[in-house]
Amino acid sequence: MQTMVFEPVLPIALIAGLSVIAALAVGLAIFRGLKGWWLRALAAMVLILGLLGPSIREEDREPIANIALVIIDESASNRIDGRDAQLDAALEDLEAGLADARAEGRLEVIERRVTDTGDEGTNLLTALTEAAAEVPADRIAGAILVTDGQVHDADMLDAFPAPVQVLLTGSAADWDRRVRIETAPAFAIVGEPVSIVLEVEDMGAAPDGPASVPLVISLDGNEPIPFDVPLNEPVTLPVTLQAGGINVLQISTPAVEGELTDRNNAAVVSINGVRDRLRVLLVSGEPYPGERTWRNLLKSDSSVDLVHFTILRPPNKQDFVPVNELSLIAFPTQELFMEKIDEFDLIIFDRYRRRGILPNLYFENIARYVRDGGALLVATGSDFAGAESLYRSSLADVLPVAPTARVMEEGFVPRISEVGERHPVTAGLLASTPVVADGGVTPDWGRWFRHVDVDATAGETVMTGVNDRPLLVLDRQGRGRIAVMASDQAWLWSRGYEGGGPQMELLRRLAHWMMREPELEEEVLRGTGDNGRVSILRRTLSDGVPPVTVTSPSGEASEIELTRTAPGVWEGDVEAGENGVWKLENGDLSSVAVVGPSSPREFSNAVSTSDLLGPLSTATLGGVKRLEEGTPEIRFVRTDRVASGRGWIGLVDREAYRLRDIRQREFPPGWLLMLAAGIFSFVAWRVEGR
Repeated sequence: MQTMVFEPVLPIALIAGLSVIAALAVGLAIFRGLKGWWLRALAAMVLILGLLGPSIREEDREPIANIALVIIDESASNRIDGRDAQLDAALEDLEAGLADARAEGRLEVIERRVTDTGDEGTNLLTALTEAAAEVPADRIAGAILVTDGQVHDADMLDAFPAPVQVLLTGSAADWDRRVRIETAPAFAIVGEPVSIVLEVEDMGAAPDGPASVPLVISLDGNEPIPFDVPLNEPVTLPVTLQAGGINVLQISTPAVEGELTDRNNAAVVSINGVRDRLRVLLVSGEPYPGERTWRNLLKSDSSVDLVHFTILRPPNKQDFVPVNELSLIAFPTQELFMEKIDEFDLIIFDRYRRRGILPNLYFENIARYVRDGGALLVATGSDFAGAESLYRSSLADVLPVAPTARVMEEGFVPRISEVGERHPVTAGLLASTPVVADGGVTPDWGRWFRHVDVDATAGETVMTGVNDRPLLVLDRQGRGRIAVMASDQAWLWSRGYEGGGPQMELLRRLAHWMMREPELEEEVLRGTGDNGRVSILRRTLSDGVPPVTVTSPSGEASEIELTRTAPGVWEGDVEAGENGVWKLENGDLSSVAVVGPSSPREFSNAVSTSDLLGPLSTATLGGVKRLEEGTPEIRFVRTDRVASGRGWIGLVDREAYRLRDIRQREFPPGWLLMLAAGIFSFVAWRVEGR
């Protein structure tokens, strides 16, 4: 290819000044009537041309191919309802439509496949931007996006150097139903109703149907609570948490025939349950050093409201001091044990014995309180073995031990039983304590010196004392819990006697287990989703556990064998190839684990649409075509022409090339220009000299 170029021998401003002077000289010649003025003008023009340095450049160009960017949406929403088949067929047709141009060397195709990861959704335009940045912009013939139109980076790109063609999978008749959470609290008080605002919404070309739809809310995999809610309207529903810690609420509506997917028919909300001021009643039978141990433990917990009574003057005490001279508060037995007993979360009898203060009717009510869901802790002294023992009351029906009437007054080191090594109240207490072998594991703890001998009639013996006799027994009665500690010597550990022991941790766990702390449950199945895996934790008092049945969000079930990682603790994990709610089942226990976002962004709206990509396609002179109408023909068009029409889409022929060689020569030569200028000047002189 040949082109004329100029390389001035003087600065262009100087040449311009000389041109002005030459024009003035020619004008003066015309004014004076000189006949050779036009010859003078030609001579000046030839000289100016020579100063501009004209030359001819010859370029040896090699045509290079245009570049078409094909971005393929392989996200989860583009694999439902036959869209994957549409995608595969379209790619085959595109390959055939571009084959001739590729064979001729006119076109090069760069392909990018986009999947959804985590909660980012489909970043289709990000992939297009990154692909375009890798090639020269003047070679890009266009971009072809094969997608359902549901992208989550639509604001990433508002311009492109070539037409953007969108080929939509799916159908214009697509519709879908979803559950959308508008507001949900992060925290809620256990036992009090909390409100969740949600909406069941139909999107796309939804058919006419009923004005309301069924909806269920399941708390931590328990029995679902049914509701009937209006369609396409926000609704507020009450939910009451039953346990502290993280509560997983699964909200779902049944799938309807004809909708795209049921993956967005459910939503998951995690709410942290907090207890509102646990109320504890502590009744000490008499003053002794261990009384302050319990008081300090319970008062150290800011969430506990403690009501503490100590029996300082029992009815049988005769000291002849007038009652009106005593600075003592009368024990409000009627109010505490009959009228307001159900307001307490835990009742502790610490070294209490029957002295006629509480009639048997009150003990019957305490037993009823336990069966109805209350908690009772009995820390016994030597009186538990005698006639004034609480066992000689109606509490015997719920107590898990029976005294043998023997009190062992000798030094002993409390031990963790085999079951206790698995029970969350006592598990791990030996972890940081040196141990020695002596017919079992003997902790390096300080000794206690009183052990009330009892027979365990129910529950689990988690600690033993003298001759491996039961020391701490835990049991469940009805919906409530009860514990008996057959010694009143725990306070020795708090004093550091002979090195002390884990008294504070033991009593704290014991109290919180009785108040149903989720982390201290004996039988637990828990799942957590993280980094593309579901981690499973199973705590049990049994020697082994069966495989856990894991059900993916799409309904595929598998069995996972667990591995024992600690006494009573079994763990396992499974690769989570899908985001959403995974269901776990093991025997009578069930749980859920949320992998990725609780409501995957990819399925928040799965209806095929041109709303998001249409503006970009229009701005670049491209078009949007639905693949259900057939794959369009591909044509080459000129720059700045509309690149879309009925049944076809266009790519711009950029006529790009690569320079192989450049040759340049003067034209006309300088000597020829000087000769021409001299000839014109001579002829002008001759004409004017006649």
